[in-house]
Amino acid sequence: MDIWQAVLITVVTAATPLLIAALGELVVERAGVLNLGLEGMMAVGASCGFAAATLSGSSLVGVLAAIAAGAALSALFALLVLGLATNQVASGLALTIMGLGLSGLIGAGFVGSGREAIPPIRIPGLSDLPAVGRLVFGEDPFVYLSLALAGGILWFLSRSRAGLTLRSVGENHTSAHALGLPVIQVRLLAILFGGACAGLAGAYLSLVYTPFWSPGMTAGRGWIALALVVFASWKPLRVLFGAYLFGGATVLQLHAQAASLGFPSQVMSAFPYVATIVALVLMSLGRRKAAIAPGSLGTSFVPDR
Repeated sequence: MDIWQAVLITVVTAATPLLIAALGELVVERAGVLNLGLEGMMAVGASCGFAAATLSGSSLVGVLAAIAAGAALSALFALLVLGLATNQVASGLALTIMGLGLSGLIGAGFVGSGREAIPPIRIPGLSDLPAVGRLVFGEDPFVYLSLALAGGILWFLSRSRAGLTLRSVGENHTSAHALGLPVIQVRLLAILFGGACAGLAGAYLSLVYTPFWSPGMTAGRGWIALALVVFASWKPLRVLFGAYLFGGATVLQLHAQAASLGFPSQVMSAFPYVATIVALVLMSLGRRKAAIAPGSLGTSFVPDR
């Protein structure tokens, strides 16, 4: 039981950055904006978070710096797609390239440096329970925050007036504007929230998952998070399920490499991404009713003058 508990803990750890980033992107896409810059924002969040935590000696400062860095990069994206009405796909791809380069520049002086990871929360008595103690009551703060974030976004989108406004803007921004809804402001806040979540996911990578900085440590997780939103049909609970599914795929390939099964390491490293593609294909073939994306997703909005 202790072995299975340890495996499940690693699954949760691998899934948490995917979950946080995908939840932020879900809110952005439900507002009608497609942000392909998730990978770049995560990378900048990871480098800024690690640099700030190392220089200040405070993990909290590092987390806040990562959130601010992700939000700042998303603000640039918002300027392009909302202020200048540029193509969202091209702007997102440019943001990814810029973010990966910027993260390498920021983290150049910290390559190979390590620091103590943010410790898990220990609840006396409960964390020592057999089978489920460390899994349920001994996780790091990011895990509990990600679960609370999933529940909060579910409530926000389905129960709150602001969530209804955001969904209306994402479904038909022209009609929403005609009804007097602030389309630009709603999308701006959604983009900033998505960027902050991406930065937070990056901070998890460099401050908890692997507490050091190295270029390319996001390793395509931003793209997996983007695929998760489609896999989940733009629903928060399905994002939660998908994140743990692909987190499990990541852990499976690590254990397979450790067991020396004879497969090339490159093939095993590609397994989580292949699993992502296979899951999306099977989901598309197996559904009787295709998931309906927000009606205005990816469409620029220019208000009437």
